[in-house]
Amino acid sequence: MATDHRASLLPFAAAFLVLLLAGGAAADDASSDDDAGTSRTPGCSNKFQLVKVKNWVNGTEGTTVVGLSAKFGAPLPRDIHEAKKSFAVLANPIDCCSNLTSKLTSSVAIATRGECTFTEKANTAQAGGATGLLVINDNEELYKMVCGENDTSINVTIPVVMIPQSAGKKLKNFLHHGASVEVQLYSPNRPTVDLSACFLWIMAVGTIVCASLWTEFVTCEQVDERYNQLTRKDGPDMGTNYREDKEIFEISAKGAIVFIIVASVFLLLLFYFMSSWFVWVLIVLFCIGGIEGMHVCLVTLLARIFKDCGRKTAQLPFLGEILILSVGIVPFCMVFAILWAVYRHASFAWIGQDVLGICLMITVLQMARLPNIKVASALLSAAFVYDIFWVFISPLIFNESVMIAVARGDNTGESIPMLLRIPRFFDPWGGYDMIGFGDIIFPGLLVAFSYRFDRATRKGVLNGYFLWLILGYAVGLFITYLALFLMDGQGQPALLYLVPCTLGVIVILGWLRGELHELWNYGKSRAENLVNEP
Repeated sequence: MATDHRASLLPFAAAFLVLLLAGGAAADDASSDDDAGTSRTPGCSNKFQLVKVKNWVNGTEGTTVVGLSAKFGAPLPRDIHEAKKSFAVLANPIDCCSNLTSKLTSSVAIATRGECTFTEKANTAQAGGATGLLVINDNEELYKMVCGENDTSINVTIPVVMIPQSAGKKLKNFLHHGASVEVQLYSPNRPTVDLSACFLWIMAVGTIVCASLWTEFVTCEQVDERYNQLTRKDGPDMGTNYREDKEIFEISAKGAIVFIIVASVFLLLLFYFMSSWFVWVLIVLFCIGGIEGMHVCLVTLLARIFKDCGRKTAQLPFLGEILILSVGIVPFCMVFAILWAVYRHASFAWIGQDVLGICLMITVLQMARLPNIKVASALLSAAFVYDIFWVFISPLIFNESVMIAVARGDNTGESIPMLLRIPRFFDPWGGYDMIGFGDIIFPGLLVAFSYRFDRATRKGVLNGYFLWLILGYAVGLFITYLALFLMDGQGQPALLYLVPCTLGVIVILGWLRGELHELWNYGKSRAENLVNEP
């Protein structure tokens, strides 16, 4: 193994450390049936629904506000054409906890949170003739309005919706200054089939296939390794064989367990000390890793296509002999990553994030390798437990899912970039479908091993393992999104489904074919043969 250019791979070491942080497939949904802490009182069994609050000020349409319906009250129409436009009126008193002096007939009342229960506010507004109630929260979160412990029978027949503090303040200010405010409340359904999730599924499966076949079909006629990185080399005769000289990090069973433990500690640090500057550190690391990954991928592809360009070199101070093509590509990769960082909140930023992420993952899968199924079992089993614990079990200890909270970048205004994401183009609620890098990297390591094993043992497509593991990964990811749909969009630990569909497949196939021992000790037996050669 070459050791003189490890410095060029430091960005991957840093980026790879945080790949696990967004390990679950995630999606924000328009409904949630969370009954924790709620009563079973009749009239208090609604599902929480996201609500669109369209508004007009003096006839001019404003920005649509997103609210959350209460556990009680009348259901809202699904179609905007069925929703009635009503005038909004401030409750007086503003907390809507006692007899009102304001005229609310055929209007939607606007009240602040506090002083009394949500059901009392709703009953007061309803008694005053209101056709709906908007409750302004005291922060930007959409608090779930439930029934009180003393509520024995709920008879609220108007819709009740919680809206964020900032949106509520704007509406209050307009009304205080005498403006005419109209609102329209409705809660559109999400499409049954999420086409964006289908595209994300294709991207994830395609990344693993591409990374597995990369060395065989893309770098098979690659130029010398010493020209592939902007890194100093000592001597002109080093590394004439690309495949033997490139830096390969072989994962060990002990290293796999240690890595999962370190990732858990790092995840907890992010959970407790999450701040915008901390997320910015991750963004910078992602950009560095993305630049390195894109540079490696582009140099490899262009040198494969334009063989003459792939052989032209130049002598630079401090760097030594480098590929001219590499010098031209590095500035492009840097500009690409910087532009993504600057415009990361733009509607088109997901494209840059996915390009950088895919290039990074392809390069990591070339750099890191599993030697056999023994190490794969240790790594994937530990990652399996890790994903389930931090998504499903951590709420019992920390009162919320640590993995999902970190992936969202709660209270920072930023989100962790170690995700592939794609907008929900056909969803009236918008948002993104996402999958964490860890859900591609970890199964991808095993799939890439299966391809190398098939080639080394001269197996065909059907009697090998690569095809079946690709199909297993595709099925596992499909099951992940099916679970996401069936559980009303609650974030899922994707490795819960992906590990059995990949590691389980190769273990069962190896056992049925009588090759499990060879798969389990593949790296050891190969190393022993090399040592025994004269």
